[in-house]
Amino acid sequence: MKTKLTLALEQTLYYYCREAGATAVEEVTMPNDQGIVDTLSYQELPDHTVEWRCYELKVTKSDFHSSAKLSFVGHYNYFVLPLKLYQAVADEIPAGIGVLIYRPFDAKLLATASESPVTPGYLTVARPPRHQELQVPATELQSRFIASQGREVFKAKQMATGLKQYSTERLYQELKKRHQHYDVYNPDHNFYDQFVADTEETAVTALQTEVDALNLEVYQLQQRLKESHS
Repeated sequence: MKTKLTLALEQTLYYYCREAGATAVEEVTMPNDQGIVDTLSYQELPDHTVEWRCYELKVTKSDFHSSAKLSFVGHYNYFVLPLKLYQAVADEIPAGIGVLIYRPFDAKLLATASESPVTPGYLTVARPPRHQELQVPATELQSRFIASQGREVFKAKQMATGLKQYSTERLYQELKKRHQHYDVYNPDHNFYDQFVADTEETAVTALQTEVDALNLEVYQLQQRLKESHS
């Protein structure tokens, strides 16, 4: 499971890439044991050449020192780090690898903002990257980038579909698991109660919509009958 901080870095980096005119996708598997790129961005330049950037997101020292392969296979490659972690590991970052520093927005300033930002924080360049030749054929990068985008679209469609994608039996099993930790004194904290409340609200809304539609049909029929008798 990703930590809250990792998700904040991901979200901020995604919009950072978009603002730069690039398209980004998370968790792109590389060929030939080249590992998994945390975030891979694709950008077509004015001269119609393509620029690939790879980003490795780290939030703790143990994460930074993990044995997982660093997939710095793009033209430009970066670590994306919280400020404190960067200060702790700056001397260990290889030459040529760029660094983006993540800082969360101040909660007090957010509370007074007229509009909420689309990201939980912002990124600044602490170290620019050095250009290198691709370590993976461009055709491989492109095909795997598209495959990862397809995966994200499927996940988004699942979210849009909501509970309809699950069978009644599967839903019952999941609710039964969560019922073991039922908190009678804090019903708002229980998934079971939230599920029931949401289901009832959805059902009421659906019924009201159906009633409104029927009332409209009745009204239109009455109008047609009046016209036919006049």
